[in-house]
Amino acid sequence: MRIGSLAHAAGVSPKTVRFYEKAGLLPEPPRTPSGYRDYPPEAADRLVFIRRAQGAGFSLAEIRDMLRLREDGRPPCEHAHGRLRDQLRQVEQRIQELEGTRAVLRELTGTAPVRCTTDPGDARRFCPRTDPDGPRR
Repeated sequence: MRIGSLAHAAGVSPKTVRFYEKAGLLPEPPRTPSGYRDYPPEAADRLVFIRRAQGAGFSLAEIRDMLRLREDGRPPCEHAHGRLRDQLRQVEQRIQELEGTRAVLRELTGTAPVRCTTDPGDARRFCPRTDPDGPRR
C-alpha cells in the first residue's frame, strides 16, 4: 500500500506517516522497484493506535515503549492498562487543580468594581484584585 492510501486509511496525512516513520514508531517499509514505500495493511492499525494513544495523552516515547513490547513478542495489554490508569490519575489530579484555579478566578473576577490607585505610596500593590489584603472599593 502506498503512503497516500495508508494515510487515508488511518485518517492522517502522508506527512504524519513519514514523521512517525522517522520517529521510530512505524517501521520503514520495503520499497517498490520504482522507489515508492510499500506499507503492509497492518500499518494502518498501527497508525490508528498511535493516534489514539496520543489522544489519551501519551508521549511518543511512551507509545514507542508500548509498541516495542509487542515487537518483542510480549503482550502489551497489561503494561498499557497500567499506563492508562496512571494517565487517568494524572488527568484527574490536573482537573482538581484547574477547578481550584477556576474558583480563585471566579472569586477575583466576581468582586465589586475596584478603584486602582496611582499613588506612589501604594506601589506595593500590583493589582487591588490580587492583593492579599483584598480589593479597596
